[in-house]
Amino acid sequence: SLGALVCDLEPGTIPASHPNILDKLKLCPALTGAQQDALNALLLSGDTAYGDPSSWDLQTLRDLGPLVLALNQTTLSLVAEAAREDFRRSIVAAYRRQGHSQREKSLILLKALAAAAAASHPRLKRSADRCQSKPITASNIYDIIFYMFPDQLHQLDLCLSNDVLIENLETVLELPITSEASRVLKKKVDEFFQESGIPEEQLRRLGSLSRLYTEQEISQWPVTSSDTLSALLSSSGGQWNDSQVQQLLSRYLALGGSLTGPLLQEIGGKRLCNLQEEQIQQIPAAAIGTAGQLNISSCSQSKKEQLYGKAREAFASLASTPGPYYCHIRPYLGGAPAEDLKDLANARVAINMDLDTFLTLNPEELQKLSVTDVKYLLGENLPELKKAEHEPAVLSWVQQQSQQELDCVLGIDLQGGRPEPTGTASPASVTSTATVTSPVPTTPATVTSMATPSTVPTPSTLSPTPSDTPTHTEGPPVPTVTPTVTLTVTPTARPALTSAAPCSTHRAPTPDRATS
Repeated sequence: SLGALVCDLEPGTIPASHPNILDKLKLCPALTGAQQDALNALLLSGDTAYGDPSSWDLQTLRDLGPLVLALNQTTLSLVAEAAREDFRRSIVAAYRRQGHSQREKSLILLKALAAAAAASHPRLKRSADRCQSKPITASNIYDIIFYMFPDQLHQLDLCLSNDVLIENLETVLELPITSEASRVLKKKVDEFFQESGIPEEQLRRLGSLSRLYTEQEISQWPVTSSDTLSALLSSSGGQWNDSQVQQLLSRYLALGGSLTGPLLQEIGGKRLCNLQEEQIQQIPAAAIGTAGQLNISSCSQSKKEQLYGKAREAFASLASTPGPYYCHIRPYLGGAPAEDLKDLANARVAINMDLDTFLTLNPEELQKLSVTDVKYLLGENLPELKKAEHEPAVLSWVQQQSQQELDCVLGIDLQGGRPEPTGTASPASVTSTATVTSPVPTTPATVTSMATPSTVPTPSTLSPTPSDTPTHTEGPPVPTVTPTVTLTVTPTARPALTSAAPCSTHRAPTPDRATS
């Protein structure tokens, strides 16, 4: 009934309690050193469901579960050697499938088992130049695990011959080898190939050991095959440093190698960006076409343009189908010129460019896009642009655009555009020229009328007054003259623009021409 409180019991309480307390202690995330000592005392008494440690077998060790991590050297040394060996092999077999946390626990167990094994066998007098136990061969290759801890590394070097290591290299590298032991193994590999260097077929077998070589050493490798490069780049061998990958690729290309799509996938976009421009130029367009989605956002602008050119060539056959074409070319649009972006905007099919891709566009090319271009590029994702209005590229683009057009075409309340010039005529400011037919034989007259755009001039306002009309006496007929009258309508005040104002990208129509 104590539940989790069992984990807080005083050490002296554990051996004095009912043996069933062991099942409760399995639930504890960790035991103190004193609690572990008390646990071992209870197990050594033999008065538990597990019996005396000398009678334990593989199943007993498995049944102990997490408590096996608390077993000390005294308890483990009483376990039969065959049971310890079976348990050790089961740990090694499961190691490759375990996560980081579980691997750490496995290493703790293996170290404890190695210490118990050492205590079980009397040692020969310590010698600096001879193996103090049975030499490691193909039949007992798993014994390497017993030598991977710091105090055993010298014996690992003495007990494992270079020939045996090379013959069983893949098996050895599948074991949970510590970084210190890995350096001993690397030294033995180098000693074996000291005269001629590591052959290409052996480079493929190096696995995690390859990560221990310096850039200078890598520059001497005979990496001529794409299969060799692929084997070296495989993630199963662990993480490379960027500088190591750079040297590895440089060596491969210098020896005439060609980068394929699968190789580009293993290299990754980030490391692809570390290549020199001359090296990127060597990549075939077809390789880009089969490389999948590469993230080249960390590339310089010139490298983005290089890769975009190759991607454009690789996907040229899809250009007539905007949807699929955009899906393939999207990772490389950071290097696209404005003309190509406009073509995408004018495609028959909405591409609905996501905001992340939009923000990777070349800022200089973005400035060349119109408001309408941006609207059709983003499509359904247009509202997302509001969230990025303070991004430097977006802010700069907005400042280049008319605020009225931003409001009318986008309608997402983007602010910061150019205001309308104060001298620009608005729909309320119209100048009209009216032609009036009159039988008055006079020269053209100019009449100024103060009117609003909705006011249509009437004939009375356009005709001369009677007092101004001359009378005619007898004489030849006077020809009819059609004077041209120019109306100048004084502009009214231009209302301020708001986001709620009706939107149109065209001028309001001018009033109908006045007729007499």
